[in-house]
Amino acid sequence: MATATFLSFSAAAPSPRARVRRVQTTRAAASATDRPREVVSPKRRLPLRKVPGDYGPPVVGALRDRLEYFYGPGGRDGFFTARVRAHGSTVVRLNMPPGPFVARDPRVVALLDAASFPVLFDTSLVDKTDLFTGTFMPSTELTGGYRVLSYVDPSEPNHGPLKSLLFYLLSHRRQHVIPMFREVYGDLFGLMENELARVGKADFGHYNDAAAFSFLCQALLGRDPTESALKGEGPKLITKWVLFQLSPLLNLGLPKLVEDSLLHSFRLPPALVKKDYDRLADFFRDAARGVVDEGERLGVPREEAVHNILFAMCFNSFGGMKILFPTLVKWLGRAGARTHGRLATEVRDAVRAHGGGDVTMKALAEMPLVKSAVYEALRIEPPVAMQYGRAKRDMVVESHDYGFEVREGEMLFGYQPMATKDPRVFARPEEYVPDRFLGEDGARLLRHVVWSNGPETVSPTLQDKQCAGKDFVVLIARLLVAEIFLRYDSFDVQVGASALGSSVTVTSLKKATF
Repeated sequence: MATATFLSFSAAAPSPRARVRRVQTTRAAASATDRPREVVSPKRRLPLRKVPGDYGPPVVGALRDRLEYFYGPGGRDGFFTARVRAHGSTVVRLNMPPGPFVARDPRVVALLDAASFPVLFDTSLVDKTDLFTGTFMPSTELTGGYRVLSYVDPSEPNHGPLKSLLFYLLSHRRQHVIPMFREVYGDLFGLMENELARVGKADFGHYNDAAAFSFLCQALLGRDPTESALKGEGPKLITKWVLFQLSPLLNLGLPKLVEDSLLHSFRLPPALVKKDYDRLADFFRDAARGVVDEGERLGVPREEAVHNILFAMCFNSFGGMKILFPTLVKWLGRAGARTHGRLATEVRDAVRAHGGGDVTMKALAEMPLVKSAVYEALRIEPPVAMQYGRAKRDMVVESHDYGFEVREGEMLFGYQPMATKDPRVFARPEEYVPDRFLGEDGARLLRHVVWSNGPETVSPTLQDKQCAGKDFVVLIARLLVAEIFLRYDSFDVQVGASALGSSVTVTSLKKATF
């Protein structure tokens, strides 16, 4: 549950009833911190603290924080850890990239533990309008002129119809998901085996990009993109298009001054990727015609439906698989032969006993270690690391130890890896523990797995911003693990850095022997 409470911060000593009275007047966020404060927070009776940290001088402070974020010691994690250590607090003020001259206002209140982070899921407390990518929003020229669902707040009238459309997209061909996944990813592993035999290693990310787009289009739309005008270019076009949206937030490994000047200080012109985007849109206008028909029935104009389907399948789904699948393979590869043996035994026993030799939903239900291993990958390295929300009213946000006054209009920011690796919730938080979520104790921890912009223990609705594809993502990740351990007893990997997630090279595949 979100640990925040509405407050009235008046100069007079407030009564208990006044402590929880909803604020009726708007206050400027920047002038909030010198007003008299309550002694304790109303919800858990925690000591109240002023949010520590500062933003520094205008422009200069934001540039300083941006350079430290991208190029400082310890990388992105080090940037936040240093702030927590310096202020003795997991709720701090700082500037988030990109800052000048892309974002108008980089100032945020950062929530860096498992106690404060869930406030960002509560749309009665925070507004999500245009905050999908943080303190800036990419041009709608990159999405056909439309604000797609990811940028729409649940209070807006088109949120419900658009999210209903995505629920339909994910469910209307659900019987094709498992067989199509096995077919496409079976081909992937065949290609990787050939590459290993030829040169002794295989780039998982390269093969995964092609497989992910092919699987999504065939499973959800019934169309093979390689048999369209896209040929095999879909993943390349999508990656370029995503770069134009996220470039202010990415570190591509270019020389620091060049990268910061070109990518973080200015937006890349949408016109440079328009032809590529138009090719993708043409494909989805044709391939997703049946889903667009359903959108029209729901009240979504046809062209708006096309661009929302494109964004959901290319940015959200393909982009998610591009990050999550290499991450999952990385952590499984590092887990070692003993864990591989346990997973292989579970997968093969379940398929023999409950799948008639094939992977079925019933067989997957009998693979608790597989499911736990997927949850653990989503915990230790969530595919979307950052969430944002703007405070709708004055409130107190609670960490484990303190309450912090936040004013209406202030931007709240959460760095999810610090919430999902909170040592006060998870033992050995920096370790990948594949059986962490087994049993009753493990099940109780699932509410702290929040990769989907909500707890793993709840399902997305039309009234929230939780990922519409939450269950779909967990399912296909489980299918990947099952496919690996049906085919192989063990495997080895080499891991490198990538602008999006991890670069994973498979160096050995030991074929199944039992």
